[in-house]
Amino acid sequence: MDYRLGDMIARYTEDAEGRVGLLLFPADCPVPSLTEKKAALDPLVQIQFAGDVYSGGYAMGNTLRNGESTLRMRKKEQELKREGDVTRIETLLADDRGNEVLHTLTWQEGDRFVRTFCEYQNNGDTTRTLLLFSSFSLEQISPYLPGDGAGKLRVHRLQSRWSQEGRLLTQTLEELQLEPSWAMGAVRCERFGQVGSMPVNHYFPFLAVEDVENHVFWGAQIAHPASWQMEIYRRDENLAVSGGLADREFGHWKKNVAPGERFRTPEAILTVAHTERLDDLCQRLVEAGVRAADAGPASEQDLPILFNEYCTTWGVPSHENIVKILEAIRGRGISYFVIDCGWYKADGVHWAVSMGDYIPSRTLFPEGMEKTVEAIHAEGLKAGIWFEIENVGPAAAAYQETEHLLHLDGEVLSTPGRRFWNMTDPWVQNYLHERVIGTLQKYGFDYMKIDYNDTIGIGCDGAESPGEGLRRNMMATMDFLAEVKREVPGIILENCASGGHRLEPGFMAATSMASFSDAHECPEIPIIAANLHRAILPRQSQIWAVIRKTDSCKRIAYSLASTFLGRMCLSGDVTELSGAQWAVIDAAIAFYRRIAPIIRDGQTYHQSPEIARMRHPEGWQGIVRLGKNGEAFALLHTFGGEVPEEIRMPLPAGTPETIQAVYSDTQERMEIRDGALVWRPTENWKAAAALLTAGKP
Repeated sequence: MDYRLGDMIARYTEDAEGRVGLLLFPADCPVPSLTEKKAALDPLVQIQFAGDVYSGGYAMGNTLRNGESTLRMRKKEQELKREGDVTRIETLLADDRGNEVLHTLTWQEGDRFVRTFCEYQNNGDTTRTLLLFSSFSLEQISPYLPGDGAGKLRVHRLQSRWSQEGRLLTQTLEELQLEPSWAMGAVRCERFGQVGSMPVNHYFPFLAVEDVENHVFWGAQIAHPASWQMEIYRRDENLAVSGGLADREFGHWKKNVAPGERFRTPEAILTVAHTERLDDLCQRLVEAGVRAADAGPASEQDLPILFNEYCTTWGVPSHENIVKILEAIRGRGISYFVIDCGWYKADGVHWAVSMGDYIPSRTLFPEGMEKTVEAIHAEGLKAGIWFEIENVGPAAAAYQETEHLLHLDGEVLSTPGRRFWNMTDPWVQNYLHERVIGTLQKYGFDYMKIDYNDTIGIGCDGAESPGEGLRRNMMATMDFLAEVKREVPGIILENCASGGHRLEPGFMAATSMASFSDAHECPEIPIIAANLHRAILPRQSQIWAVIRKTDSCKRIAYSLASTFLGRMCLSGDVTELSGAQWAVIDAAIAFYRRIAPIIRDGQTYHQSPEIARMRHPEGWQGIVRLGKNGEAFALLHTFGGEVPEEIRMPLPAGTPETIQAVYSDTQERMEIRDGALVWRPTENWKAAAALLTAGKP
């Protein structure tokens, strides 16, 4: 059965035994006969219970896919429902033991992606223990290639490490050893993901597979704040991909479901694109965040500029130094002022070991926090404050509340500088309501930065498995964020986890923006910021420009131009800058305001060579962002190595070809010639941006 969903088609297949599979393909690329493949149907729901017969073909330890319960599930019914502009396809599967799974696929008119999730219902008379339960599973990737598609399929993933988020990893199926065996009897599987409470601490929950001959990409994201996994699987010529919660083997997860109970998976976002560019596929996936961003606070819609004092005071904010900063940035076009960590610290104690009690320091704020918030508001700025709501430091009294902290193996779960609240504990929920929500309300804060600087790891006690304990704890965190927004209407929430360790669709939908990285003063900032366009909306990517009094104007422009790839956030030595330095900053702010609509509603094209080293980059990077308003901007950075005599950056189709304005620290020679932007840089470690419009300059 085929369903037309915008420019995509979802095809549900069924074998002779009643098993159901799911293909997704572009509507302008009809799928040929599948009989050319030596392949069995791969089921659209992957589920495994304790006690099941495991999959054969040397699968154990590599994957739980296609075990007994998956293969016993048969189609019971399928129903198409339409509610307004939303289409919902519900496929009910059942076995002969009282197990039912409802697979739901939804599509909203105008979307270029679909959402899927699964819900298990135990209709039996005994408790069943889930070991694996997928949010999505697609088969026949790619259906256009005969046989196993040898040499024609590539896998794209986004890697992430602290301060090096979003690196693109591209490999062939052959490099991953995902060719079928000669007898097609042995399982091949690449299972990857992230274990812990930082869901972007190794890989992003992102996967793309490319048919390089037919120019079709399949893509998926998982919206989940805890452990997750994706799998690329084959046993024959049918290549399948699936993902969802990290399973028993990968994520130490199992879940008991009593008779009559239900359990629902996280949501997955899926798309397919007929294109030659990975950027086009990524654009379709990140568009899934647009509705949540549009529904955010009104002040967020024109992408206001922030100042965060962390790289000015280094964790020792005070009323005195904040007032001086406010004087220095007055009239500069900044809209938010964020008081970062340390506002609660005791005298002589470092901020990083004292979070948890959240009582404002009388030494740093002798007239009370209210006087400082008043000063911020008097400048016409929204006032923000930092919290690390889920963790406590060893110098805080809260650190000793062991009854209310997470445990693992019967002991308090501790890392060198953190313990973790049990977010499911009503006592903790009341405590955080008082100390966090109460503080926001008492002082009139408009903005909360939610930081998170360690990971729980495999999970915690309190449930049938550490992974389930982790999942429950993280869902309680999401519930608390919803409570904050209910109790403080209009609050602007920043998602930060040592920078970018929570850049997944669930957290991004729950917050207004995210700290893109902890790379505050590094030369790789523009590389990281550009990488993240493949994973999140640039309008939600807060990029830091830390300005030092010792910075040259070239360095200042290099830093500030990086913020054109997202949301501009300033910090640094702003009370000690010269007039010449401020002139470069003011010009950047004016250019940012001009391109903000393109950042907000546009599409990014990576137009430069691959950068082999993030920490020590060489060469150049070029980004074009084409806006919905018919304008575009181009941004170029040069790095180490030999200075290019000329950089020629091709412009994507539809890019206007009039240079309306240029931003750099000096007057740069830029022109458009034969469909390319041409720049002759004179130095390394330099940036230049061009606003492109139609018509005359």
